[in-house]
Amino acid sequence: MPTIADVAAHAGVGQGTVSRVLNGSPKVRDATRARVLSAIELLDYRPNPLARGLSRGRCQTLGVVVPFFTHASAIERLRGVASGLDGSRYDLVLFNVESPVHRDEHIASITGRDRADGLLVLSLPVADRDLQRLTAAGVPVVLVDAPGTGVPTVVTDDRAGGRVATQHLVDLGHRAIGYLGHDPSNPFGFTATDDREAGYLEVLADAGLPVRRELIRYGPHDREAGRALAAELLAEPHPPTAIFASSDAQAMGVLAATEDAGLRVPRDLSVIGFDDVELSSYVGLTTVRQPLFESGRLGVELLLAALAGDPPPPTVHALPLELVVRSTTAPAPRRHDPNHISQPRGNAR
Repeated sequence: MPTIADVAAHAGVGQGTVSRVLNGSPKVRDATRARVLSAIELLDYRPNPLARGLSRGRCQTLGVVVPFFTHASAIERLRGVASGLDGSRYDLVLFNVESPVHRDEHIASITGRDRADGLLVLSLPVADRDLQRLTAAGVPVVLVDAPGTGVPTVVTDDRAGGRVATQHLVDLGHRAIGYLGHDPSNPFGFTATDDREAGYLEVLADAGLPVRRELIRYGPHDREAGRALAAELLAEPHPPTAIFASSDAQAMGVLAATEDAGLRVPRDLSVIGFDDVELSSYVGLTTVRQPLFESGRLGVELLLAALAGDPPPPTVHALPLELVVRSTTAPAPRRHDPNHISQPRGNAR
């Protein structure tokens, strides 16, 4: 495979001149440029994109900082990021974050374009001082699913989503509605599930329904946590007829707990989630769809625009939510009917 040195020797110039021609520098005489281009064509030379990027002060990579990247919602956003990068010359560098210390270390390590030409942060709040430092270092930043100051952000209205989910259950006649959320004291400072809970509480208040704190539980966004929390709710003396889980992962656990208890969804318990990850359609889960794929793609498109010399203004790009009704929600069972609870079966669903 020919090298830049081969091109320089064939054209009778130095390697620096070949590099300037490749980078489109005007500081090359036309006759010299013609000889270099002729040598490139004759030798069928293919420049290394990383080397070209470094010669321009870039490393041809985009950094993505993401918490818990194995979670279904994070994977769907990353699929959107990969789609947005399709056809570009940039590679993706993933910074997985399992703790606030990891987040701070990753962001602090990106002091310029020696590690990443641009930074996309998914779901993690970033301190204003860090955003200002990155901007001052010439590193464009876009936040997805997190608020920020002075940079473009891509968000959805989680409070409105909480209202949509709860209103759906109220419209079906449910009056005892449980809620599963994330621990409010989470060290990352996530706000999405807090906002979804606020929407849930607002709808209860609007409907004149009491807030039954014994029907509210908090835990991680995973199936087993949802299963354990739902089991607690179903064991209450007066259990809920419906549960709003603030993530589809938790909702999958609610479905498992309902089956464990020998109950049927939606006859005995309606279940609604939040996200609409790929698995949700297979299990027939009613959920609030947030545009996970689209948010990742839009985030990287904004970042690429900044790197192309057309930086977007630091505005908020709000994407719409959608209620997706499937088979896990139905009208509330009649509590005075002694037959409203099914007997245990081999296959509860």
